[in-house]
Amino acid sequence: MSDSERSFLFLVGSSRADGNTETLARRAAEQLPPTTDRRWLRLGDLALPLFEDRPHEGEGPCPASSGLAETLLEATLAATDIVVVSPLDWYSVSTATKLYLDLWSGWMRVPGLDFLERMRGKTLWSVTVHGGQDPATAAPLVGTLRHTADYAGMRWGGALLGYGSGPGDVLRDTAALGRAKAFFS
Repeated sequence: MSDSERSFLFLVGSSRADGNTETLARRAAEQLPPTTDRRWLRLGDLALPLFEDRPHEGEGPCPASSGLAETLLEATLAATDIVVVSPLDWYSVSTATKLYLDLWSGWMRVPGLDFLERMRGKTLWSVTVHGGQDPATAAPLVGTLRHTADYAGMRWGGALLGYGSGPGDVLRDTAALGRAKAFFS
C-alpha cells in the first residue's frame, strides 16, 4: 500500500488539549508524506457512553451505534492506521481511551457490521508520554494495545514513548523527538 492510500486516525485520549502526548504524536505525524490522509479526534469531546455488556444479560446482540459513537465507528473503519494517543494513566490507557476500546466490544456484536473482519490488516500504533523516569511503567499500556491488535488481527505498529510531567516537558525529551521522526516509517 502506498503512502497516498494510507489513512491515519489519531485518537487523542488526553483530558488536556495540546498536552505532552498529543505534542509528541503531532511531531511524529509531521513526518508523514503530505499526501497521507490524517484525521484527529479528541475522545474526551465525544462524550462516549459506558459500555454495557448486555449479551450476558440475555438481551442479545448490541444495537448499532448512533450519534458521536457512530462518527467514531465510521472513522475507525475508514482508517488504515489507528494511532492511540493516550498519556499513561495509572499504568494504563486514559479513561477516554478505555471507553473507546470498550466500544469495540459492542461493535463486535452488531449484526452485519463484521467489525473484527473489517479491522483485520489495519495497523494499530501507540503514542504515550509518562511522568516517571522508568519507561517500563508504560508496559501495561503498551501490552493492552498490543494484545488488542493481536485479538483484532491487526498489525502492531509499535509504541512511541516519551517523558514529560509538566506542560511542554516532552519537547526537552530529545530522544523521544528523534524517535518520532522515524516512527511511522
